[in-house]
Amino acid sequence: MPVIEDPSVRFGRATASGASVPAAPSSAGILHLGLGNFHRAHQAVYTAAAVAEGGRDWGIIGVASRSRSVVDAIRAQDHLYSVAEISPSGMSLTVPGVHTDAFVAAEQPARVVSSVADPAIRVVTLTVTENGYSYSASTGRLDTDDPGVISDLRGGDPTTTIGQLARGLQRRAADGAPVTILSCDNLAANGEHTGSLVREFLAALPGSEGAEALAYLDQSVAFPSSMVDRIVPATTAKLRRDVAGVLGAWDEATVPAEPFTMWAIEDRFAGGRPAWEAGGAVFTDEVGRYEQMKVRLLNGTHSLIAYLGALRGEATIPGAIALDSIENAARAVLRREYGPSVDMPSDVDPRAYEEQLFERWGNSALGHRTTQVGTDGSVKLGQRIPQPVASALDSGRMPHMIALTTAGYLACMAPLSGFDPGPHAAAMTDSARERLAVLAATSRDGRDLAHRAIAGLHLFGQDLAERTPFIDRVGELLDTIVRYGVDAAIGESVSASEASEHLQARTKETPR
Repeated sequence: MPVIEDPSVRFGRATASGASVPAAPSSAGILHLGLGNFHRAHQAVYTAAAVAEGGRDWGIIGVASRSRSVVDAIRAQDHLYSVAEISPSGMSLTVPGVHTDAFVAAEQPARVVSSVADPAIRVVTLTVTENGYSYSASTGRLDTDDPGVISDLRGGDPTTTIGQLARGLQRRAADGAPVTILSCDNLAANGEHTGSLVREFLAALPGSEGAEALAYLDQSVAFPSSMVDRIVPATTAKLRRDVAGVLGAWDEATVPAEPFTMWAIEDRFAGGRPAWEAGGAVFTDEVGRYEQMKVRLLNGTHSLIAYLGALRGEATIPGAIALDSIENAARAVLRREYGPSVDMPSDVDPRAYEEQLFERWGNSALGHRTTQVGTDGSVKLGQRIPQPVASALDSGRMPHMIALTTAGYLACMAPLSGFDPGPHAAAMTDSARERLAVLAATSRDGRDLAHRAIAGLHLFGQDLAERTPFIDRVGELLDTIVRYGVDAAIGESVSASEASEHLQARTKETPR
């Protein structure tokens, strides 16, 4: 493969010698908020398939939250970029070619509002991460104490995603053009949740200011739910060089992704939709089941692998899952704790799905980093662990492996005095890190920190804050990590999980 080191030879329609480039869409029918790697390797790829089927008016206007880098890159490349599908067998490139424009929301907040209001836009999709929805973790409702929400409710150009959606729909209500708001983030019932947050924002406006928009939402706006799944790591300099060797030009915006991809969508659209099924999307009334399956079995287990792997000094998910101790822990949490809480989709075989997950996590060519997966754990775990924990405790079982996941998170994010979690844990970012660091600095031990974080801060919601036995177990395992190391905590948790499973099995077999 030739090495291309000159980034002045930029990828574009005139220089795309090493890849097939589709015809540009005729116009944009989609506004996408969150122009990161995931969107460009997932929804954009499905949309490219829909456009190729004849839906050329379904181009995408991409909106980055704050960073100019991706916007500048794809603008300089005729709005083109490549998706590099990576597996141990090699790399293949595709070029979606569906974006018609891109801009930065933080620089042009008024343009976000006017774009949402534009009747030519019939679908607004979102990948702004769980953090981008401005809701309270303890209540699930709009966080009206958030400074950004407060400012957006007062007027002016809104800066929060919910504020921008609400203000755009408020303006759109004047002509009543139907539109669909489609969340593609890992929120429980993400469509219903997004719709509720927008309604709460409009209802919180002074007087009757939001009344017309609320009536418009009831008549002409749909908020379907969806489940998205694809592992998409961060782009590296090495990948850019490898891709340039194939393209014969420099692609600053290339995106790595695993070969696997899935999208399950509730087919409830107010103003039409692209033929995403051309790319393999599944339209189903079982989105909730797909969501449970993905958020708990994949994401929940992924978090455990990331925190334990980081504490073991592993930089990547494949490196972590290759360790027998972490693989055993991952299988235990998936089978014994997350699995019983999931109502699987009717067309998915649980064991086949499990083996597929381990194959994906073991994709050593992809190199998904433990730091990336472990980042923003306070929000991610708040979506993944409360219900499975409650389900286990209410049935008389302690979820030892989810407790280990939570202890691993606290060990990485809020190390107690004298404990060094290592460089990969230190590189994780989290909105709760500063608050947790203050608690860690003054906590007597792991149990004290666990109670102050989970019960005191309501870090993972109200219900978990009241689950004292679980919090105690998290504290015990955190102390084990600090005093004896992560391997000791893994061994203790797996043994306790096995014993609990055997006891439950014997109890079921005992005649009453």
